[in-house]
Amino acid sequence: MKDNKFIKYLQPEVVSTLSNLELIARLVVEGYLTGLHKSPFHGFSVEFSQHRPYMAGDSLRFIDWKVYGRTDRYYIKQYEEETNLRCHILLDISKSMEYGSGRVSKAKYAACLAAALSFLMIQQRDATGLVLFDDRIRKILPPKSVFSYLNPILSAIDSVEYGKDTMISPVLHQVAEQLKRRGLVIIISDLLDNPEDVLAGLKHFRYDQHEALVFHVIDEQEKDFNFSGDVVFEDIESSEKIKTQPWYIRESYQERFNQFLDYYKHNFSNNRIGYQQLYTNTPFNVALTEYLLKRKRMF
Repeated sequence: MKDNKFIKYLQPEVVSTLSNLELIARLVVEGYLTGLHKSPFHGFSVEFSQHRPYMAGDSLRFIDWKVYGRTDRYYIKQYEEETNLRCHILLDISKSMEYGSGRVSKAKYAACLAAALSFLMIQQRDATGLVLFDDRIRKILPPKSVFSYLNPILSAIDSVEYGKDTMISPVLHQVAEQLKRRGLVIIISDLLDNPEDVLAGLKHFRYDQHEALVFHVIDEQEKDFNFSGDVVFEDIESSEKIKTQPWYIRESYQERFNQFLDYYKHNFSNNRIGYQQLYTNTPFNVALTEYLLKRKRMF
């Protein structure tokens, strides 16, 4: 039962009570890895294939201290894969991401997920980069695989200022033009933009032989529309307001929102773009597993 103490940190409502993003990333990944042996991912570089004796010049961080405790000898974990993946995480920091009907906003969920993914990738020695965007690119950190690079990535995520409209497509095209080596592009966003334009931007990556994985962050209330009484709705990005009775428009709203989701689901699938819907109460292991599956298919 000792390992189970970390499992709770896969729950967004648990880690949302923490303020230190590095701690959140560590706890989420630790919670995930404790259950990894029960999953189909044996052989990822978070695992190792064999040991060899320690030799002068080897990094001490690869010493298996458990083996040392049993044998009183130093052995190095010999990994199956060295760094062979370049990944860019594109994190939506537009104003709409701040919405949250419960304890966890879309922004908080996305930030924790981006942090955990960065931690897991760099732990695997995959070169990891970050792009922060709203209506344009706000910050770019090029991919690197050294563990010390995690600090500037987490610092950039932690210091985000939300407050602009969403314009995803131009950002995707701009990033695609800058990528020179084949890799994996992960988009974390609520995708509140013209779906056709978003699809066109993602197809740009596919045309250039990059793999793409979209994590669509959604608040439960955005889908269910379970408001009651007279309500004034305000567009977070434009500040436009409208007063209405939710029951009057609920059915048509849900129909259009489901069409919005279906468009992404079907068109991404048809273009071999990975797609996973994530509600703000979805455990983080869902996204981490989707990432590992995508990574496994690339090699």
